[in-house]
Amino acid sequence: MYIVIAGGGKVGEYLATVLLESGNEVAIIERDDDVADRLSMILQGRYLVVRGDGCDSRYQEDAGIRKADVFVAATGQDDNNLVSCEIASRIYDVGRCIARVNAPKNQRIFRALGIESISSTEMIANLIEEETLMGSVNVVSSLTHGNVILTEVAVPHMRYHSNDEGVPAFEVELPENSLIVAVSTKDDVEVVSEDTRLFPGDTVVIASDRDKVSEVRATFREL
Repeated sequence: MYIVIAGGGKVGEYLATVLLESGNEVAIIERDDDVADRLSMILQGRYLVVRGDGCDSRYQEDAGIRKADVFVAATGQDDNNLVSCEIASRIYDVGRCIARVNAPKNQRIFRALGIESISSTEMIANLIEEETLMGSVNVVSSLTHGNVILTEVAVPHMRYHSNDEGVPAFEVELPENSLIVAVSTKDDVEVVSEDTRLFPGDTVVIASDRDKVSEVRATFREL
């Protein structure tokens, strides 16, 4: 994928490093000359560093925003992140825009505008990486304590079960320490019961150990 990141501070640098290591192409827009110079020297892989303001459409153009699969606003200023995401989404029609939110109280504003927002750097990286590996996987949240993580997975078109009749949720053989807890359909959201059936297009919420996410993902690919 081609990802454009606005903001080359610690968050932007971390994201760029993780994504480049996974073979993605990354462009970073950074207004501070010293930070931009440093990124140019330390990053490895297929990357571009643009010196400029991510809230300015000119610099988004220079970063290749028209071909971007994902735009991430990762500065320390929520207002800048909001504006840059709006430009990427509304002017350049980027399919997915994710914003770092520094003040939790501002998250409702991003949500009201339909912008994905999250406060954890690691979770932003997971959001992008999961999308690379399986189109409709999304890390919802890490629980406050322990290693348990909630993950959203879209049920794909199934090869080994009837797409018309669906598959009973309890028949999905998830890895150890993993559990389907809820299902979202076009019409409703329900807590999983013994009668719940899964159909292509449904979204399931799974609680699992963090290191089991890739196995969970693989399970749904094999339905």
